[in-house]
Amino acid sequence: MSSLPLQSTPPHLLEMDPPALSAWFTQHEEPSFRAKQVFQWIYERGATSFEEMTNLSKPLRERLGQSFRIYKSEIIRRGVSSDGTVKLLLRWPDGATSECVMIPTETRRTACISSQVGCPAQCRFCASGIGGLVRNLTTGEIVEQVLRISAEATLAGGQLSNVVFMGLGEPLANYDAVLRAVRMINAPWGPNIGARKITISTVGLPRMIHRLAGEGLQINLALSLHAPSDALRQELIPWAERIGLEQLVDACRHYFEKTGREITLEYILLHNVNDRPQHASQLASFCRQLRCNVNLIRYNPVEGLPYERPASEAAHGFVEALRRHGVNAHIRTSRGLDIDAACGQLRRKELAEAGTNSVP
Repeated sequence: MSSLPLQSTPPHLLEMDPPALSAWFTQHEEPSFRAKQVFQWIYERGATSFEEMTNLSKPLRERLGQSFRIYKSEIIRRGVSSDGTVKLLLRWPDGATSECVMIPTETRRTACISSQVGCPAQCRFCASGIGGLVRNLTTGEIVEQVLRISAEATLAGGQLSNVVFMGLGEPLANYDAVLRAVRMINAPWGPNIGARKITISTVGLPRMIHRLAGEGLQINLALSLHAPSDALRQELIPWAERIGLEQLVDACRHYFEKTGREITLEYILLHNVNDRPQHASQLASFCRQLRCNVNLIRYNPVEGLPYERPASEAAHGFVEALRRHGVNAHIRTSRGLDIDAACGQLRRKELAEAGTNSVP
């Protein structure tokens, strides 16, 4: 992981919680309740600048503007799909870029957010890890993505209802920042998204799954499985060479026992790679070891990679085979195909146009 220095800028306000901001106000001889007012403006009213906070005096607004940044990112690309999906490419002060997506349905508005710039897992079929891991995102940068997508949900005539850590990066490899962000996203003074509407997706780090189970949070855990055997999984996911399926089963069982939350298995269907009848049978056998459901996703092709999207008939045949084995499985509707909405695609396009796949 590179150690790009962050540019010297005022502290990121979205890194702070009420006690920390209250202490700042007290230190500057202001009532501590000002912290509540500031957070109400940001999280409830969607304020993006201190100038909007009209119940604060003008001198105080100016001091806050000199002391903090609310938003640190710049939106450098915004794609809107014919299905309503919106994808943002954000650039941070150090030049690093990350993605976040707003996915609308009839009943919800979901934020799909990133936890890292790039990805260390480097799954063979995914654009996220091309170029490797650049750096972790901070807690404030993670929360900022949620606010960016909340604003998009409002523009679309709805309200942000769900948050999934399924964008760039491996969330459990940035554990401390991600968990602090989860608590802030869940907080009544923050975005106030219910814990059961927050999902962390992981390629599978057993030790961190055990740790997550002990956090006392009712969040959902999704395991990016993508193959029903160790041999095939090691071909698709380099990290799987160090972490076998048996270890993942033990960790996911522990998570269910501690939280009571059923595990979701994410399984991207790759044409003639992991979508054959024998794979469905193997996957059903794997599922019998867990309290789980299976979320099947037809592959969104990535230019330059040798994998193909399976036909609709093949995908539905796969899900029906699982159901015949008693597995709770469904196919997730592909969203944003016309705006490079799959993980890492928009960022990769930006890097390619800049002439490199190895810079932030």
